Amino acid sequence: MLYYALVFLVVALIAGVLGFGGVAGVSASIAQVLFFLFLVLFIISIVARLMRRA
Repeated sequence: MLYYALVFLVVALIAGVLGFGGVAGVSASIAQVLFFLFLVLFIISIVARLMRRA
C-alpha cells in the first residue's frame, strides 16, 4: 500500500511539472489517502502485536 502511495505521488509530481493540474491534484489526493490508510493499518498491527505478546 505504501508502494502505491509513492507511485501516485510520483505521478502527481510529474503531472504537476508537465502542467496537468487536474491529474496532479487527483493523484496527490489519492496518494494522501493511501498513505494515511497505510499509517492506520500499521499502527493497528503494532498494537495487535503488543497485545498478543502480553
